Amino acid sequence: MGEDEVQKLIVRGGNRLEGRVRISGAKNAALAILPAVLMASEKVSLYNVPDIIDVRTMLRIVEDLGMTIRRRGRNSLDFYPSGLRGFSPPYSLVQQIRASSYLMGSLLGRFGKAAVPVPGGCDLGPRPIDQHLKGFTALGADCRIEHGLINLTAGKLIGAHIYLDVVSVGATVNLMLAAVLAEGRTVLENVAKEPEIVDLANMLNALGAVVKGAGTDVIKIDGVKKLGGAEHMIIPDRIEAGTYMLAAAAAGGAVTVGEVIPKHLEAVTAKLREMGVEIEVEPEQITVSRNGPLIPSDLKTFPYPGFPTDLQPLGMVLLTAAPGTSVITENVFENRFRHVDELEKMGAQIKVEGRAAVIDGGLPLSGAPVAATDLRAGAALLVAGLIAEGETVLGEVDHIYRGYENIAEKLNSLGAQIKPQQLRGSSKATGDPG
Repeated sequence: MGEDEVQKLIVRGGNRLEGRVRISGAKNAALAILPAVLMASEKVSLYNVPDIIDVRTMLRIVEDLGMTIRRRGRNSLDFYPSGLRGFSPPYSLVQQIRASSYLMGSLLGRFGKAAVPVPGGCDLGPRPIDQHLKGFTALGADCRIEHGLINLTAGKLIGAHIYLDVVSVGATVNLMLAAVLAEGRTVLENVAKEPEIVDLANMLNALGAVVKGAGTDVIKIDGVKKLGGAEHMIIPDRIEAGTYMLAAAAAGGAVTVGEVIPKHLEAVTAKLREMGVEIEVEPEQITVSRNGPLIPSDLKTFPYPGFPTDLQPLGMVLLTAAPGTSVITENVFENRFRHVDELEKMGAQIKVEGRAAVIDGGLPLSGAPVAATDLRAGAALLVAGLIAEGETVLGEVDHIYRGYENIAEKLNSLGAQIKPQQLRGSSKATGDPG
């Protein structure tokens, strides 16, 4: 049974987690790098590509635009751009993933025009594309939204000095993609610093672009006339790594998270240590151990290098197991507490006040029928099931498989008891919007 055919996960709680888990390639890096492949003029080979629903959807979009893709294993792909022809990806695929917005920058840079349907995405509150369009306009593009399509045209893109009004990963990616083939120098200020931005810059530079400063708040790009081919290894997924770290802390035991870049996880390791969890950091792995009680804590999300908003739902599950009062402040997305209702079905005591959630922890969770409301909320409910008494039936799990490769199998290898269930008569699920 394929991951995208699973309808529910049955989770038996109460088991400690022990062992080692290997982390897959970064979802958010892959979804930025795949649109960049559209700008190459020669063969591109990518390694450590996560085999997840969102990436499969992006690959289908890339193929639809004329790219030939040959798989050399589950996580290694070759791309041949000679047949590339399209600048308007299909609505049916674009509406499934938010990262399809990155096609605006890559297609505009490659063809001087793009017609991209307004992307879909998890309902995490407003995520406007005004900063993307502001940047494209500064580079010389005409931007219009008509009949559900974002139409971009430019006779020639010219480098510009662009200051983002808000720090935006999406706008940073899009403007990097558009600027690498623009004429002259582009300076992007107040940009996102995420490791996935750095990985994209490394990929673009391997193709022959000139991108400097990725990982800081100023990126400088000197445009080139053409991008060639390259080989690139996608970085490990820090959010997946953080998920298993938080799961180990919540369930107890000792788990080594392998093939990671520890620096990308410093905010997570610091918070876990503050809560009484033992952390051992080595060059490419982190071991998380807990035997004693958890200490309540206040958690605030921020853009990188702060505590990731994507791990906030999992942090909430962990805090429900810490005796005492904890407070989570969500500073990135205003609608990222939808998992609270589901956790309350399991007995969690949580009160939401605006962007803050007050957690009265230490009371045991109990298994219940719950449903994933989005990708990271789904992972959080899965971990909640691991620490709950009895059996949890988790529905809408296609959300989870959008961003996690083999998550049930990986957790089971650590001692969890998770069984997939397919509904009778169900057909293969399509990728969930996100």
